[in-house]
Amino acid sequence: MDETEPGTPPDRARIGNTGEGGRRQPATRLGHHPRGNELPVSHLNLAAILVLGAGPAQLGLLEAARARGVHVVAADRDPEAPGFQLADEQAVVSVENEEAVARLAASLRPDGLIAPGTDFPVGVAARVADRLGIAHPLDPATALAATSKERQRELLAAAGVPQPRFHACATLAEADVAAREVGYPCIVKPPDRQGQRGLSVVAVADELPRAFAEALEVARGDLVLVEELVAGPEVTVNAFSAEGRFHSLTITHRVVADPPAFGVALAHVWPCGLAEDVVERVVDAARAAAEAVRVRKGPTYTQVLVGPEGPRVVELAARLGGGHDAELCEAALGVDLNGLALSAALGEEVADERLRPRPEVGGACVRFLVPPVGTLERVEGVDEAEAVAGIRWVRIYRAPGAELRELHRGADRAGAALAVGTSPEEAVARAEAALARVRLVTSA
Repeated sequence: MDETEPGTPPDRARIGNTGEGGRRQPATRLGHHPRGNELPVSHLNLAAILVLGAGPAQLGLLEAARARGVHVVAADRDPEAPGFQLADEQAVVSVENEEAVARLAASLRPDGLIAPGTDFPVGVAARVADRLGIAHPLDPATALAATSKERQRELLAAAGVPQPRFHACATLAEADVAAREVGYPCIVKPPDRQGQRGLSVVAVADELPRAFAEALEVARGDLVLVEELVAGPEVTVNAFSAEGRFHSLTITHRVVADPPAFGVALAHVWPCGLAEDVVERVVDAARAAAEAVRVRKGPTYTQVLVGPEGPRVVELAARLGGGHDAELCEAALGVDLNGLALSAALGEEVADERLRPRPEVGGACVRFLVPPVGTLERVEGVDEAEAVAGIRWVRIYRAPGAELRELHRGADRAGAALAVGTSPEEAVARAEAALARVRLVTSA
């Protein structure tokens, strides 16, 4: 929800609270605490956490924090962010605006900060926590390596981690040389964005100038990455590191869309369906990537392409996955990955018992809802969808009045369903049957 440019400046950050029935109360000036206590939240008799982001990617973590009884302050630049309903207090501020987040955290003095589901705020959280002496699983250098694709590529190369061939390019001429070296088709993308923003698949040299310009336009810096396009299935390794030990959890098949939405996930399916020896090599690559980036504590989300020459690490994120991956992990393995991430953010020790898989189903799937184009008038059929066998929940991301766009980026998806079954095929079929019952009624 907050994969956008910084919005609200620091001196306009507002904080409000959630009243009875989960209804938002009027936002008040920063520093007001609705519990009638003028002390910072860290002085309340419960743990308090500042969550950067309150969009669809953060819903699972916010639900886990609420269920645990943690005092939650959620920050998002969108005053209508759906996760605000799950927070005790809401700060209307861009989570990409580091100074705004620092002022908010200094005022609240929470026990921990966390940035689940989106990349850039991971670095913001680590740097702010370091400045204020707040517990955090990542140091600023590790957070930078996890959020800068250029820096991460350099570290992976130095450690010998298998990855696509790549070049960082400052000019179109450099990109032309790089594309010829890695070969067409190739990937052109900014090194510091996510959700396919600014990413293009370049089939021939004539398409390179447009792709380079689009990537450079949205990049935060002055470089663009040109990478080899590795052909093969894409899998995601969701893992958790405790005291430097890498624990792989769900290895899922990442079903992706075709252009113009290249790389956008349509579904995450567990188990991934690859041979056991291939899965072991995928996990080894993800473990090596986490070690190269120096993640010692907390969740990681690693995308791996299995090409003709074996697994290649696309990227590692030192956070929870943004596609309800933690909820899928709990449904598939009985491991509460959201709860583990909360513990890491609060500086708590994580017992090995909490990391032990206890699968009770044969398959699990998160399937995303691709919307029609138009202005959303109403949503129908959600109760009917949730009544389908094996459906754990159906989530709709958009409220009436929202403009629904053609699928180009992950942010264009309109909802999701989580399903389980006796096999991955049954889980997928149940998720698709559920979403087929959801009707997004639109006007032109």
